[in-house]
Amino acid sequence: MAEDKKKFGSVNEVLDFAIAREVEAYDFYMKLAALAQRPQTVKVIRDLAVEERQHKIRLEAVKAGEIVLKEEEVGNLDIAGYIEDVKPTAGMSYTELLVLAMKKENKSYRLYTDLASIAQNKQVKEMFLRLAQEEAEHKLRFEFEYDLTTFQARTSKK
Repeated sequence: MAEDKKKFGSVNEVLDFAIAREVEAYDFYMKLAALAQRPQTVKVIRDLAVEERQHKIRLEAVKAGEIVLKEEEVGNLDIAGYIEDVKPTAGMSYTELLVLAMKKENKSYRLYTDLASIAQNKQVKEMFLRLAQEEAEHKLRFEFEYDLTTFQARTSKK
């Protein structure tokens, strides 16, 4: 098995991976909110962090057995495609952090879309598709913020 691929051995491993991603997203957005300059942006980013925490809670409910999954539902996923290739650094600009946030949300969208494609349980498939849609909405919010931030930077230079 190549180092950039991971084979999940059980549904719990898939869920643990997704839960860990949601915890990382929550922590990341709380740090990003501390760097935001406009109060409305701080609120949006903190709201996104709360939504990521809700995703974690939903995934934990699946893991706790509130929805029963079959072991044969698990397949291979290209984990390297879901791991950020850029790590936030102390010197990153707010714009760079927004780009990182957009990439994180896009990767989360792809993760949940792929998980939905291998889920055989209808409720689980629908949950993953809902999570994917919410991640796409998060990405769009960051794209709007990025556009607003870069537009202000361009207009202030004129």
